[in-house]
Amino acid sequence: MRVNDQIRLPMVRLFDDTTQEAFGIVPLERAKQLALERELDLVEVAPQAQPPVCRLMDYGRFKFEALKREKESRREHNVITVKEMKLRPKISEHDFQTKFGYVRHFLEEGDKVKLTIVFRGRELVHQEYGRRLLDRMAEELHALAAVERNALVEGRNMTMILSPVHKKPSKPGAARAEEDRDPEAVAAAGDPDAEGNQPDAQDSQP
Repeated sequence: MRVNDQIRLPMVRLFDDTTQEAFGIVPLERAKQLALERELDLVEVAPQAQPPVCRLMDYGRFKFEALKREKESRREHNVITVKEMKLRPKISEHDFQTKFGYVRHFLEEGDKVKLTIVFRGRELVHQEYGRRLLDRMAEELHALAAVERNALVEGRNMTMILSPVHKKPSKPGAARAEEDRDPEAVAAAGDPDAEGNQPDAQDSQP
């Protein structure tokens, strides 16, 4: 979706979302001038139309409202994310503790976790190393997770699925605080709930 100076067209069909005015087909410079006068953003909403359709709106609030609707939709559909954590059968203790921390975080956030032991070469002959690793992870996380699917060999991998035993409690006032946030700040910072990429961790399907 192109906004303001990103739009480079000779003519556009223009609407004002705040007043419901329809200006018809106007030169792009006229549309930009109206946006400036009304302290609004010029947003291209239908680039395939002839001419393309643009609207005058508060783009920061538009993104904020879209983010709220997306979160509400996820909540209504009770979406459960499955994260995957890959480990090697001869992982060092330091790396194990690092990945253990990520898995614990995912479970605390209410996500399921698929643990995957990746065997290479002749390592597949010693599957007991992988099984021992999965059992250790499940045992040390027993307060947070239950084993939904026991260790299973899939090709050159061995997998186990852990399911959180408790949903993460929502913080009092969190929903209200989210609604009161400045929409332009939210638009600039992005979704505060979006997770960053973690090493060897990714969304998966059980």
